[in-house]
Amino acid sequence: MLNLPRPLLPLLLSGAAIACFLYKPAIWALLVVLPLAGIAVIDYFQKRHALRRNYPLIARVRWLFEDLRPFLRAYIVESDSEGRPFSIDERSLVYARAKGDEDAHPMGTELDVYSQEYEWLSHSIAPIEDAPQSWHLRVGGPDCTKPYDSALLNISAMSFGSLSARAIEALNKGAAIGGFAHDTGEGGISRYHRMHGGHLIWEVGSGYFGCRAPDGSFDAERFADTAADDQVKMIEVKLSQGAKPGHGGMLPGPKVTPEVAEARGIEPWQDCNSPCAHSAFSTPVEFMEWLARLRELSGGKPVGFKLCVGLPHEIMALVKAMLETGITPDFIVVDGAEGGTGAAPQELTDNVGMPMREGLILVRNALVGAGLKDRVRIGAAGKIHSGAGMARAFALGADWCNAARAFMFSLGCIQSMKCHTGECPTGVATQVQWRQEGLVVEDKAKRVARFQQDTLHSLREIVVAMGLENPWAISHRDLWLRTDSVKAEPMSQLYRFLAPGELLADPDSTQYARAWMQARTDTFRKATRI
Repeated sequence: MLNLPRPLLPLLLSGAAIACFLYKPAIWALLVVLPLAGIAVIDYFQKRHALRRNYPLIARVRWLFEDLRPFLRAYIVESDSEGRPFSIDERSLVYARAKGDEDAHPMGTELDVYSQEYEWLSHSIAPIEDAPQSWHLRVGGPDCTKPYDSALLNISAMSFGSLSARAIEALNKGAAIGGFAHDTGEGGISRYHRMHGGHLIWEVGSGYFGCRAPDGSFDAERFADTAADDQVKMIEVKLSQGAKPGHGGMLPGPKVTPEVAEARGIEPWQDCNSPCAHSAFSTPVEFMEWLARLRELSGGKPVGFKLCVGLPHEIMALVKAMLETGITPDFIVVDGAEGGTGAAPQELTDNVGMPMREGLILVRNALVGAGLKDRVRIGAAGKIHSGAGMARAFALGADWCNAARAFMFSLGCIQSMKCHTGECPTGVATQVQWRQEGLVVEDKAKRVARFQQDTLHSLREIVVAMGLENPWAISHRDLWLRTDSVKAEPMSQLYRFLAPGELLADPDSTQYARAWMQARTDTFRKATRI
């Protein structure tokens, strides 16, 4: 950095400005010099930043490069496979499918197949070419009178407010075109969710938006009115989400615009609290009973819940409550710690929550081990963006998949990491009107539908290559992982997958013996410290 005495730089700039007056051709330079001189003077006299006081104007170059750093890294420094949260290769695949471009890759894989970054699905010598062209999944247990035939890839939870009005519109219209479901997120059902008639999964969080009483508690009558809408196909209770598990939030009054208030069923311009925990229940048994009530109030529609897995004994407590009450959810969505969000405390995002792989295996084992898997479907969410990612989730026990950020990419998101600032350059995650203007709903809706269709086509190609009839036939034995550069094993050798009823017959022989012993149905707390 230029080592000039602190008073000297503003004087030099002022001198340059005076010189411009003396030489007629240089008058135009005033348009540049005077503003810079003004900035330098401001920097010199301000008292908040020592660097700017000591190096007026020049120090601002540091902040400029801090702002540009993510973009320079993404476009110049990183290789195609290094970017986070999604690499250029991963984003490019979504862009290509959304636009209908060629998504083939030349010259073979760029992954190091002898490193732990490489894992593979076993293919067959005898592919089944006449496998069905597509599949749907019926969601709805024995107590559900209005089951839903779900697509295998749906739009994961993203609220209006986090996403722009045009983004919500385009997602829902894309869902309507493609015949798949659009999860509302916990922010309620907005007018933009309703414009194009796409199927909705209504997410109910701890703030009970759309079914909220004036005191913030659950309002059964309002819930029944909203759930009766034919556009709502399933109800999902949010217990936690991957990117910020166990975290509530406060929406400040100035952000509660009339449109946001309308969607959430709250008063505009008033602070709105989303607690960390639900007030409608406090024990596993109460939760199961509340789910049954929601199913009844909805007229028999599928009701389930979403969570990022945390304490294993809590999952076992829910399973024990299912056994005790005879009430089962119609589905459970497992969100991984790698899941996304518009904004969250970084320490929570980086350090709390179980990744999707381990979470899926635990929930699958709990349900299978307790003999309940035939009553409960499992959805998987957590950085899924491709047919291969879906196939891996099926191998771990998923029945269908949800994606959020991948659908944002299909809308044009460039991973600018500005979601929490309101400065999204593509109009996807902002409420600033002029920023939304670039997002043309009709065009982006087609891209949303095309991405979903082509990703399911990719899944089918993998299923065919594996010699299977459907994705539910993919087993944990078919997914191989490297433990080091000279050894690889199937998932079934690295993780234990329980047999049906094993958790009931002999829990002490399983890896969940301690969690099973600690689980109680009358509290989410551990039964004892052992």
